[in-house]
Amino acid sequence: MEVKIEPSWKAVLSEEFNKPYFKNLTDFVRTEYNTQSCFPMKSRIFAAFDACAFHQVKVVIIGQDPYHGSGQANGLCFSVNNGIPLPPSLVNIFREIETDLKQPMPKTGNLDRWARQGVLLLNATLTVRQSQAASHQGKGWETFTDAVIQEISNQTQGVVFLLWGGFAKKKGARIDRNKHLVLESGHPSPLSANKGHWFGNKHFSKTNEYLVSKGENAIDW
Repeated sequence: MEVKIEPSWKAVLSEEFNKPYFKNLTDFVRTEYNTQSCFPMKSRIFAAFDACAFHQVKVVIIGQDPYHGSGQANGLCFSVNNGIPLPPSLVNIFREIETDLKQPMPKTGNLDRWARQGVLLLNATLTVRQSQAASHQGKGWETFTDAVIQEISNQTQGVVFLLWGGFAKKKGARIDRNKHLVLESGHPSPLSANKGHWFGNKHFSKTNEYLVSKGENAIDW
């Protein structure tokens, strides 16, 4: 079926788009957007892919669900639109970067600047109904994003996968760790971070050290 997504991803995922589950998923999402308030806006559902072509992927960060508050979700995991207050998890991400790399806290939570450098900011579920967390889980998105992760693992090498929290660790269980660097820690949400499972993981400096060792440019976090 015809899906509006960046061409390199269309080529890699063409088989996925033609599977019965994806048609069912598309029908569900179309109905939800026509009858409910859903996020992100339609044009941003595949924003993570549109901002970072398949052959440009250097880092993959796996989130769970888009933000379900008005104006927050922009199609990139953990990211919010310019002018939107920083959610608690994103504050803790920036605090770790501040400590790890000695960089000041950014003024915006829009992570498009990461995506443009080769960071795939992938939520497991790409859509959500307003004010209803997890409302689009179990409809097929997870199957699709599992396939995305598997294609990156199979077809590339030297990618850094950042798996934060139990959900992301399970999602990344089949990544080929002989070809890629997989870094795991607790989730940056306050519940996990304040128990000592997030702060001090140094994932951002470790990512850059690995990329530079492979002849790639470091990410400007």
